[in-house]
Amino acid sequence: MALRQAAGGLAATFLSILRTRFELFALEAAEQKSNVIALLGMAFGALIFLTLALLVFTAMIAVYFWPTDDRYLALAILAFVYFAVGLGLLVAVRSRLVHGPTPFAATLDELRRDIELVDRLKEPSSHPVPPEWAPPGDRK
Repeated sequence: MALRQAAGGLAATFLSILRTRFELFALEAAEQKSNVIALLGMAFGALIFLTLALLVFTAMIAVYFWPTDDRYLALAILAFVYFAVGLGLLVAVRSRLVHGPTPFAATLDELRRDIELVDRLKEPSSHPVPPEWAPPGDRK
């Protein structure tokens, strides 16, 4: 009966650990989802207003230089500046995606610690077994 109770206790502990890890994963997934939604909303709003500002600025420059012979040069310079800024932003976004933090890092850390603990339990212990833990025939 003691073996059955020990196996049941071990199974309950294992299931409890799994439940805790899944709860942590679910919390991190919800946090990642809300972060992505908030980030996309702010990025969309910023994109709309920056596009409107850029259009008004371009129209202002075009109207200012239109009566002169330099109107095409002014528009070409604006197009080059817009291209350079867009390229810089594209590189920055790529850099954040490649080098950004790993999603679910806390869950991965917990699982890594669990694996290390199990590996330590599998290794033979250099500590002697206390006499009260030894099987009844092996007690000295």
